[in-house]
Amino acid sequence: MGKFILALDSGTTSNRAILFDHSGRIINSSQREFKQIFPEPGWVEHNPEEIWSTQKFVVRNVLEKQNITTEDVAAIGITNQRETTLVWERETGKPIYNAIVWQDRRTAGYCDQLKNEGIDKLIKEKTGLIIDAYFSGSKIKWILDNVPGAREKAEKGKLAFGTIDTWLIWRLTHGKKHVTDVTNASRTMLFNIHNLTWDKKLLEIFNIPASMLPEPKQSSEVYGNTVKEHFGGEIPISGIAGDQQAALFGQMCVEKGMVKNTYGTGCFVVMNTGNEAILSKYNLLTTIAWQINGEVTYALEGSIFIGGAVVQWLRDQLHIIKSSSEIEKLAASVKDNGGVYFVPAFVGLGAPHWDQYATGIIIGISRGTSDAHIARAGLEAIALQSMDVINTMAKDSGVDPSELRVDGGASVNNLLMQIQSNAINKKVVRPVITETTALGAAYLAGLAIGFWNNVEEINNQWQEDKIFEPDINSSDFSKVVANWNKALERSKGWYES
Repeated sequence: MGKFILALDSGTTSNRAILFDHSGRIINSSQREFKQIFPEPGWVEHNPEEIWSTQKFVVRNVLEKQNITTEDVAAIGITNQRETTLVWERETGKPIYNAIVWQDRRTAGYCDQLKNEGIDKLIKEKTGLIIDAYFSGSKIKWILDNVPGAREKAEKGKLAFGTIDTWLIWRLTHGKKHVTDVTNASRTMLFNIHNLTWDKKLLEIFNIPASMLPEPKQSSEVYGNTVKEHFGGEIPISGIAGDQQAALFGQMCVEKGMVKNTYGTGCFVVMNTGNEAILSKYNLLTTIAWQINGEVTYALEGSIFIGGAVVQWLRDQLHIIKSSSEIEKLAASVKDNGGVYFVPAFVGLGAPHWDQYATGIIIGISRGTSDAHIARAGLEAIALQSMDVINTMAKDSGVDPSELRVDGGASVNNLLMQIQSNAINKKVVRPVITETTALGAAYLAGLAIGFWNNVEEINNQWQEDKIFEPDINSSDFSKVVANWNKALERSKGWYES
């Protein structure tokens, strides 16, 4: 067996390949960004071929950097941006349209139509989801309805749908495998999370032929091998999980009631609910956390569309920082936000508000407002959006978590983590390895082939790096929360349906 597990982390803005050893340490990595395409306001797309070419490049690059061959790699685990939707021709493997990204809002009107028809209860009961343009189902329908000839080809069985995991495995295996795992399937609005099958009634509602859909598999099993021509040899592909489920597993939140927050492009708070699929009363999502050895673990999730992307926006659009790492120093240069509140509803609001027509606002600006106040308000926005979800999650589950485990790119920002601890009045724990999304995919892949014997062995590898405790009393932060809620209300419903 090879010495390493290779994780493919296909994110929203870049693709990465990360090599892990048996102790769960990162040995080497490679990353390459790909283009974000914005054809119209509220539309977000990616080039499927660029997703594939950048992913292939970083795998080759990391093998070369480490000076190893495929024989040194025991298995590949894949984790991916979820909900992003691709449709391609089965015969040629050619995409018929760009990938429609999870952030895309073009189908918001159609989703409203479904709600008005009273289909939301059925969707929630079967899928654990609310009706929203965020998920894959309405995106597939849009492609079939708007790409010339697409629906006719789909009805003849000539088209394949996949989320990014499915697309990568199709290309890695030269079209031999058209599969997904239950975590990604559970984000399509087409998958019954209770009996683990594509739902005929939902396919009928969305008018999507069943022949387009990949075969749903467990999160940890051998799906197939890469073909030799890509990397010089075959490597088993044996782990798949959507990015947030992978992060939950990488954080070893394997006990019921444990919670993690990943600070990526968006923020994603996920709570392990064990073998129970708790249907939320407060606009959270019920989803599949993973399936291992035939056992399904469920989770509650709150999806925040814009998290770390706040920092990107301050860097790329406002130019108040030159690199993302500069924001901590700038925000720390002022003692507070100076009365400024920033609601980054660039693509609407996710959980627990689910307002497709909200817009981004910066409010409370005065003559004394500086770039530092806006930077601090930006960091607070990330923490306060997360606070809203964590508080809602506790109400839904009846479990008040004792700590929040954190990961993702922005979790290295100490000021943000301290603000987060203050906001939720709980301990925030950052692990030694913050790349827990990739690590979770690696763990799932390794478990399937015996690289690790069991979850208990992996759990012993998890180590904390830093703990953040609340450093102010709740009354001090209550004013911030009150003003944040006022700002939220002003951002809602800006665009008319």
